Amino acid sequence: MASAAQRLPSLPRAGTLSSGFVLPGLALLFLLAVSTYLRTESLGESLWMDEGLSIGIASQPLFDIPGILQVDGSPPLYYMALSIWMDLVGDGPAETQALSVLVALIAVPGGMWAGWSLFGRRAGLICAALCAVNPFLTGYAQETRMYSLMLVLSLLATAAFLHVFAFGRRRYLPLFAVLLALMLYTHNWGLFLAAGLLCALVPCWYVSEVRSSFWKDALLGFGFAGLLYLPWLPTLLHQVRYTGAPWLNPPNFGAPVQISRSLLGGGTPTVALLLAGGSGIAAVIARRLNDKERTAVIAGAVTVLATLAIAWLVSQVSPAWTTRYLGVLLGPMLLIAALGLARSGNLGLVALVIVFGIWAIPRSYGLENKSNASDLREAVVPELSKGDLVISMQPEQGPLLAYHLEQLGGAPKLTFASPLGAVENDRVMDWTDAYDKLEVATPAKNLDPLLDRLPAGGKVLIVHPVTRRADDWDAPWTQLVRRRSAQWGAALAADKRFKLVRAVPPNYRPATRIGVRGVLYEKKTG
Repeated sequence: MASAAQRLPSLPRAGTLSSGFVLPGLALLFLLAVSTYLRTESLGESLWMDEGLSIGIASQPLFDIPGILQVDGSPPLYYMALSIWMDLVGDGPAETQALSVLVALIAVPGGMWAGWSLFGRRAGLICAALCAVNPFLTGYAQETRMYSLMLVLSLLATAAFLHVFAFGRRRYLPLFAVLLALMLYTHNWGLFLAAGLLCALVPCWYVSEVRSSFWKDALLGFGFAGLLYLPWLPTLLHQVRYTGAPWLNPPNFGAPVQISRSLLGGGTPTVALLLAGGSGIAAVIARRLNDKERTAVIAGAVTVLATLAIAWLVSQVSPAWTTRYLGVLLGPMLLIAALGLARSGNLGLVALVIVFGIWAIPRSYGLENKSNASDLREAVVPELSKGDLVISMQPEQGPLLAYHLEQLGGAPKLTFASPLGAVENDRVMDWTDAYDKLEVATPAKNLDPLLDRLPAGGKVLIVHPVTRRADDWDAPWTQLVRRRSAQWGAALAADKRFKLVRAVPPNYRPATRIGVRGVLYEKKTG
């Protein structure tokens, strides 16, 4: 019996259990609580134009969504997930934004797994802390958009990539392929991340101990992801050919400022991460050539820089550069930062406290009034009747207006139009050759037929975007929208068949994204 008892595995001591499981578990619960508080403070406060596009697409029949996206320009994963979520939870502003909150919360344990499994417990806890309070993720956790999902997938896909190609852990190869495919189906900037990861194969191959099978693994991982993405490729090619509207300008050399201000929360956190994290990363890079952690750091840095460079170069030809798209870089950046802080000793802990403290300050102003479309709804819905005409002079605002006026506002079935003419599906923006169509649009050709069909006593609500921030309206598409808005407004005001009812909303609350102003007309009976 004594001999048998000696062969039994000994139970872990209380101290070992506490340090190995309980304390990290309590830390994770604390970080989730902080993250939940920060990322629900402005939940449901406001929707803006892009969120209206999301809800409009997701409101279509589930299996119709991939086909509908031919006229939009995005991959289908987020919209299909949102469609299922709306069926289960509801389609109000808070309900639809809650999906992004849930995804953002997954970033906390996801970051802990990524950092811990690659670089150890301290790096895992630091990565989880950074994911819990990062201001970019906090902002987009409260938007009905795919950017929180994009960040989480970029973090997990990069971690799986490093497991396979920097550390030689082949068991993660299927996980990497699936995560990369999900990234590609979430946002088109996933293509840039995939290109960045391909570039990161080079430093991994250079020090690989199994060069004979390295490229075989690369072909399997990237090839399987590509195979999963292959069914979407015809739609992507159609989107590239027909739906690209020049609503952005080519980027300049301000990317570092964009990253510091929007992704890293400003100058102070950026400097803290660079100084403390940089010292830890420098110590890792100074190790011997074949050190796995050193390889992972270099591969992670190459992923970020190559993704950024490729996106920048492509956007010189076909502009696809805006700050929120840069979120695809944030996953690998947080992972590298966590390693740097973990390897810089007490300096890293001090920097973490500084960054955590600044990032954890609630910033709700920009989320509380992204658009004033809800004010427009409250002001005008009681005066609208079935068949009345709503003209959105910024065509992509149409789905948000339809959502507020019909779905939430309780207005009767309305007729929606834009400078492009009557809208067939008022919940979906059709970007097919949109710029070319808007360029040749005239009031006589596109506006007058709509007004002619309106019966006497019918009302017209023309909704203009607020364009006083000229720096947001200097791209070819937005400049043209502004001109057409002025032309259509002048034409309707001069039409003797209509009388002015009033401007709505009566009081304008400045919107932090894109605001709207409306003018209501009634067709005379005589």
